[in-house]
Amino acid sequence: MIDTEQTVTIRAPIARVWDFASDIRRWADLMPGMQACEVIDDDNSHWTLKVGVGGMVRAVKVGVHVDRWAGPGEVDFTYQLEGDPVQGGGLYRAVMTAEGETQVTLHVRVEGSGPLAPMWEAMGRPLLPQLAKGFANQFKDAIEAGVAGAEPAAAPRSSLAARLLAWLAGLWRRIAQG
Repeated sequence: MIDTEQTVTIRAPIARVWDFASDIRRWADLMPGMQACEVIDDDNSHWTLKVGVGGMVRAVKVGVHVDRWAGPGEVDFTYQLEGDPVQGGGLYRAVMTAEGETQVTLHVRVEGSGPLAPMWEAMGRPLLPQLAKGFANQFKDAIEAGVAGAEPAAAPRSSLAARLLAWLAGLWRRIAQG
């Protein structure tokens, strides 16, 4: 198992942060390579991410389940890659730290299975914190941009995060085939 935790301070009141965080489509829009987010119901969605490794491009399907919505401060979720031996979960915690400021902590864990899981985890361990940090910063930037404007703006795609996600997806694919 690999896990990481990232904390950001967002210049926005907790209610504004929750307005953004309580919409799973907004989370999905921040993911590098996002192709589609199909919301099944309040707790379940299917995400399709397009990832590339070298010259190969592959669509990865992810089932996301929100285990608990406890706004404005808490969300717990799990996910499973379809067709790959990878699952995980995470949490979102938010607290107001000052007038107009909210501290958000995002924790995510990834669990590979099968005979190559130890190798996959050793290689992925240094990358997950970078991916999570990039996502947390995009989350922050999108909300802060929305505070200045009428609606939250889509965060720019991080090419580093996209490359890291693509590398992880390629590794997961090799594990699944091995």
